[in-house]
This record gives sequence, structure tokens and C-alpha cells, in this order.
Amino acid sequence: MNGRVDHHGRALVTISVRPPDVTTVYEVDVRIDTGFNGDLVLPKQQIADLALPQSGTVKAILADGSEIALKRYECLIDWFGEQRDLEVVANDGEYPLLGVGLLVGRDLHISYRSGDITIE
Repeated sequence: MNGRVDHHGRALVTISVRPPDVTTVYEVDVRIDTGFNGDLVLPKQQIADLALPQSGTVKAILADGSEIALKRYECLIDWFGEQRDLEVVANDGEYPLLGVGLLVGRDLHISYRSGDITIE
């Protein structure tokens, strides 16, 4: 999987996301966030646009140490040629985040010189 570093220095890759039981696939640009140990965070508006079904809540500890409850939603992503069932977390932010949970067992290479990103 390849991505790019944008002009703001953000590491971006594009993933395919779809609701369960729906065949329409949506391409989503996500920021790689190595400080997030989960799989995927999507903004609430994007979750609504994708019509992802809610599956519960999860407690999260933020960078400032505060604890909050976040809603979880079901989706499928295409991850290296396989459909992977995920529970994504909703947030109030503007940007989707790809966390370390999806990077475990993979190699992540980011070149800020060339702007190239590779996940193998």
C-alpha cells in the first residue's frame, strides 16, 4: 500500500471502507497516527455519510489523560486484499485516523524527503 506526505507534513493513505451488508465501497483518505493504538477513527459526519451501524461504546484515554466514552461503529475495509471487519470509533474531529492497530505486523516507511509512504 502506498501513500503520500502532503504539504503540511501529514502522512496519508487511501483505504476502501464500506458498511456491512453493502457492496458500495468508499475511498477514504486517512492520516497515519502512530500515537493512536486503535485501528481507525472516523469523524461523526463521515460515519453518518457512510451509514455505518452503531455497535456500542468504548472508553478512551486522551493525550491529556482524561477519559471519555466514544461510540463504535461497524465497517469493512479492504486491507491488503482481504476484507477486514472493524469497529471504528467516532470523534468530533475533521480527519480520519489510521492507528497502530492496523499497522501491527506491517512495515511502515515514510520519506519526508520524497513524500512517499509505503506500508508492507
